[in-house]
Amino acid sequence: MIRKAMHSRSFFLVNLVLVGIIVGFSLSMAVFSCSTRIQPGDVAYAQDASGGEIDLTGLQTSFRAVSQRVRATVVKIEVQEVRAGRTPRGSDRPWFDFFFGDPEDNGEREFRTQGLGSGVIVRRNGNSYYVLTNDHVIGDAAEIQITLDDERQYTGSVVGKDARKDLALISFETRDRDIPIAVLGDSTDLQVGDWVIAIGSPFGFQSTVTAGIVSATGRRGGPQGNISDFIQTDAAINQGNSGGALVNLQGEVVGINTWITSRTGGSIGLGFSIPINNAKRAIDEFIESGAVQYGWLGVSIQTPSRQVAEDLGVDGLRGALVNHVFRDSPADRGGILPGDFIKRVNGQEVRDSDALILVVGELPAGRDAEFDLIRLGEERSLTVRITVRDDEQSIAEQNRNLWPGLTVFPLTEEVREELELGRRADGILVAGVQNGTPAAIAGLRVGDIINRMNGNAVRSVRDFYAQLNDLSRSEVEFEFTRDGQDLKIGIAR
Repeated sequence: MIRKAMHSRSFFLVNLVLVGIIVGFSLSMAVFSCSTRIQPGDVAYAQDASGGEIDLTGLQTSFRAVSQRVRATVVKIEVQEVRAGRTPRGSDRPWFDFFFGDPEDNGEREFRTQGLGSGVIVRRNGNSYYVLTNDHVIGDAAEIQITLDDERQYTGSVVGKDARKDLALISFETRDRDIPIAVLGDSTDLQVGDWVIAIGSPFGFQSTVTAGIVSATGRRGGPQGNISDFIQTDAAINQGNSGGALVNLQGEVVGINTWITSRTGGSIGLGFSIPINNAKRAIDEFIESGAVQYGWLGVSIQTPSRQVAEDLGVDGLRGALVNHVFRDSPADRGGILPGDFIKRVNGQEVRDSDALILVVGELPAGRDAEFDLIRLGEERSLTVRITVRDDEQSIAEQNRNLWPGLTVFPLTEEVREELELGRRADGILVAGVQNGTPAAIAGLRVGDIINRMNGNAVRSVRDFYAQLNDLSRSEVEFEFTRDGQDLKIGIAR
């Protein structure tokens, strides 16, 4: 648990500093009008409203103690990758290559590239020490060198990597028992405004300590599709900080620094860290099996637009819309249907589609999960047995089992104007069709206007899902308009 008394004291001291600054600024004119001057060598004190002196040595001592304690658990990681590439033959010595060059030489060469990052020592098992870092730091490393804060060096080896969370675990062997292990905190306790310290090796400067606050939590949109809900901080993070520690004032690691937003490549106060709670289970699974196992539900989802949400009657609500369901998936077997709006999983609120991906990914395989959802205006609860995500299937294989394979959008005034449709045009717009799905194979295309399904008029997204999910029928019939022509097809379930 976080020692709240310590946190409150720090917050109180910081507030007093701000009060002192404001009061000093407001009274500056009065001070100078009285001809009060500070002579060289005099000591000036910031004062609160009552005239008492403010002592910030307690806060300074806290930063100093945390830095000294945690620095020894953060390492510098240097990697070498071997990559194949082609070089043009004879570019620098054409006559030699012409007479003496190997005619079988195809120009393939191996190139060694060097990378730099940081890592956090999170566990020891016998003579093995385990270091948590980023997947992008390790890459396809052929060689890994780990340097401790006291400059001891070890050869590292990869234990496991996971690109989706951008996490990796490496290890090194030693009989030394004086190497400290980081204390992992609870990242859910973090609040905006909390003091944090970033420790790493920016540009190779090992054990660099920077401080700032938590600027935001729950940030999305990491590079290369990372699925974490990142901690944003203004503590300076630069190249080489990746994989290093984000630490609270109790000396607990609450995040793994991973990326920055910058036009120059340097820190501009926008750094992002993976919450340590998103990494704890990964550490265990790396050690046990070398990979992270994700729970699989078997749906394709989105955060609905305002127009779609209004059509479905879920505007103003938080959640994720199910666009498609994989046949014979946990969702299919559990009764989840396209058009369902998922609000909660095991009582945990789902803010949007990204949040659902995170929540489901953390669900243990082989166990039941409770999904609270809205279907055609009615609230329901369904129990689904989660299985392990299988990433070995090709996209083509996956799409064959994706039902129905199309997404729709209401005919708003903007859509009618864009498509030059008259006001009398009824139906819904086919906004997307996934390649290789039943809808694509049947011949539906983006831009088609669906007027009727199963012989019934379709005037809204809600009507679409009501007819699509008529389980009494083995085939869904579509009547639609394309380029002024009326067409009709049927898609087997």
